[in-house]
Amino acid sequence: MTDTPNGIFEWIWFIATQYADLFITGTIITLIIAVSGTILGFILGFIAGITEDSKLSKNDPLPKKIVLGFLKGVSKVYVEIFRDTPMIVQAMIVYFGIRYAGIQTDPISAGILVTVLNTGAYMAETVRAGIKSIDIGQREGALALGMSPISTMIHIILPQAFKNIVPEMANTFLTNLKMTSVLNVIGVKELFLQAKTAGGTYYRYLESYLVIAAIYFVLCFAFNRIFLFIEKKMAGKKDYALAVEYMDNNE
Repeated sequence: MTDTPNGIFEWIWFIATQYADLFITGTIITLIIAVSGTILGFILGFIAGITEDSKLSKNDPLPKKIVLGFLKGVSKVYVEIFRDTPMIVQAMIVYFGIRYAGIQTDPISAGILVTVLNTGAYMAETVRAGIKSIDIGQREGALALGMSPISTMIHIILPQAFKNIVPEMANTFLTNLKMTSVLNVIGVKELFLQAKTAGGTYYRYLESYLVIAAIYFVLCFAFNRIFLFIEKKMAGKKDYALAVEYMDNNE
C-alpha cells in the first residue's frame, strides 16, 4: 500500500474495495443460508404446526391415536428445545455433534441445517396460530357438508391461514438474514467472518464491521420493501365498493 488511508471514511472505502471479493462471497453465502433455511424451515414448521393442531377423538382407531400422539409429543419437544436455546449454541451442538457421530459435513451444510431447525420451531407456532385464527365455524361447516378433516384443512383452512402467515414468514427471513452471523463460530464464511478476516489484516475492525453493517442494511431494506409489496398484492384492493352500495347510488 503506497498511500495510507487517513480517517475512518478513507479506511472504510479502502477496506470495502480492497476486500470486495470477500464481502461478495460472504453476502452470497449469507443469502444461500437465509433463503434455503427459511424455505425448508417453513416446510418443517408447517408440518409441525399442522401436527400440533391435529385433534384426536374417542372414535379414532387405536393405531391412529398412538401414531398421532407420538408425533404431537415429538413436535412439542422439538419446538420447545429450539425456541428455548440460543441459535449459536444450537450451531455448536449440531455441527460438532454430527462430526462426533462420524459424519463428515461442511460448515455451510451444518449452518443450513441449524437455520432450518431453528426456523421450523418458530414457524410451527406461527402456522398453528394462523390455523387457529380461522373461524372454527368454517371447519365445522365443511365437516357438516361431508368433507373429510384432511380435505377441510387443505381446501378451506390452509389457503386462508397462509395469507396470515406470510408476514411472519417475511419477518423470519429477515431475522435469518441477520442471524447467520452467529454461524461464524462453526467456520461458516458468511459476512461477519469475512469482515473479521478483512479487518484483522490492518487491525481496522470498526471500519470492516461498518462495511457489512451497510450491506446488511441494504439487503434487509430491499427485501422488506419486496415483502411489503407482496403483502399489499395479496391483500387486494381496499377501495372497492359493495355491489349493494353501487346499486343504491345509481338508483
